[in-house]
Amino acid sequence: MKGSSFFSWASRALHSHPAFTKVFVVFTVSTGSLLTYSESKSDHGTENDESSKTEAKKKRVVVLGTGWAGTSFLKGLDISSFDVQVVSPRNYFAFTPLLPSVTCGTVEARSIVEPIRKIMKKKHGEIQFWEAECVKIDAANKKVFCRSNHDTDLVGNDEFFLEYDYLVISLGAQVNTFNTSGVMEHCHFLKEIEDAQKIRRSIVDCFEKASLPGLSNEEMRTNLHFVIVGGGPTGVEFAAELHDFITEDLIRLYPMVKDLVKITLIQSGDHILNTFDERISSFAEKKFQRDGIEVQTGCRVVSVSDREIKMKLKSKGEISSIPYGMVVWSTGIGARPVIKDLMEQIGQTNRRALATDEWLRVLGCDNVYAIGDCATINQRKVMEDISLIFEVADKDNSGTLTVKEFQDVIEDILIRYPQVDLYLKSKHLRNVADLLKDSQGNDREEVDIEEFKSLLSHVDSKMKSLPATAQVAAQQGAYLARCFNHMEDCKTKPEGPLRFRESGHHQFRPFQYKHFGQFAPLGGEQTAAELPGDWVSMGQSTQWLWYSVYASKQVSWRTRFLVMSDWTRRFLFGRDSSRI
Repeated sequence: MKGSSFFSWASRALHSHPAFTKVFVVFTVSTGSLLTYSESKSDHGTENDESSKTEAKKKRVVVLGTGWAGTSFLKGLDISSFDVQVVSPRNYFAFTPLLPSVTCGTVEARSIVEPIRKIMKKKHGEIQFWEAECVKIDAANKKVFCRSNHDTDLVGNDEFFLEYDYLVISLGAQVNTFNTSGVMEHCHFLKEIEDAQKIRRSIVDCFEKASLPGLSNEEMRTNLHFVIVGGGPTGVEFAAELHDFITEDLIRLYPMVKDLVKITLIQSGDHILNTFDERISSFAEKKFQRDGIEVQTGCRVVSVSDREIKMKLKSKGEISSIPYGMVVWSTGIGARPVIKDLMEQIGQTNRRALATDEWLRVLGCDNVYAIGDCATINQRKVMEDISLIFEVADKDNSGTLTVKEFQDVIEDILIRYPQVDLYLKSKHLRNVADLLKDSQGNDREEVDIEEFKSLLSHVDSKMKSLPATAQVAAQQGAYLARCFNHMEDCKTKPEGPLRFRESGHHQFRPFQYKHFGQFAPLGGEQTAAELPGDWVSMGQSTQWLWYSVYASKQVSWRTRFLVMSDWTRRFLFGRDSSRI
């Protein structure tokens, strides 16, 4: 009787939680033996019989893109309050920081992707998804026009449009070639899963081609010359992965060409990894020198042909050319055509990305938000509002500002203008009241408007654009989802700072990025890390920290297990050099 009651309960539990219905294993407490193993289909349950009137009240949210920003937004959004529709040319989310590992077989491509429909299914609600590409955004009429990206000749229309109440643009960016001749035709890029797979095949092709009989040493050297253009994190990590792949695996399979392989890294700046701490940049350059990776800094590529690269040495103005077997272009990002078209519509010209305010709303558009690499925050300057700030703070209208009056508004100032906090930290000021001290460090009882302007005149110099990283995109997506979830509540109870130009408070707190550090894998089980608190770490111990962080950041337990098993397989059996 007890047994039947237990199985009745288990059956109900499985039907109410479809995620657990695939495999159901029951162990008895008394014997520990395996009693049951069954597979059951996911029970979608009966749909709620809601009236069409209720459904019509839901605002339609259209999300473009399923990258870091878009997926983070979908995972955090309360879909019960909105009619959510998603459009993306790819039906999966990819863990892009591991793309360099995919190029050399350290990690398999399928190990870092998760089907977007599977992610949406975990939301316990309905999200409509279409695998298509957005080709135009009509902000005036609140429509997006899309086209299917399927190459096969299938029945039906491949073009459609969607209307929206709120639009979330998270389309990412494309590679920036700087209009360099021949780049699109002859270079590999490293932005998508397909790019990494093409690079992996091309690496093996170069070795196979160099092993053919009848080739001269010069021809073999050319085929085995791998050039990476761009000394940022992606270019450096790929160079390190490629060096490990060649020295640990390919040389054993192609011993006849082991002395002919060469890797060259071309960087236009004075140092590689110039966004990192100088200690990391120096450490990386020295390690690459020991590994035999040639680093050419201060060089700008002017053209790429089918067999050689022409570059200009900035210091001397000389143009030289080098032959290559394969070249990977990793020099930065630019706006996609659909983003450029929208920017022209709304008058945002001469920008590299869509400009948004601190709440991620696209400037010049109603109910349109942009997150991730396709957007940049147009942070408001303190000096533009300095007179209004003084006026609000001067409650007694005395024409001067006391320390007490300044302290009453400083919290709102720090929230609204994050550059103020950065300025305080750079000056090592422990208290915001220290801003009001005179040049000798003495306390002042009050300051007038001109003195107040002088004290804050250098604050805006600390403003800087956020980097185009997965970390930024994920935080923006999570922030925007929270804003949508609390949209109705915050209309009546705003949680944001004071409005210095108007009365009342802002509806939400502005987006504020929290930097959790960044890694730079350098090959040979050596990794450099720049962590919060100005902490720099380099070496093998940092490599193991990198393993743990990247494993924990995977989007699902499935991908987490696959990535860790790929790393284990590489340690035990090496990388796979098959051309697949």
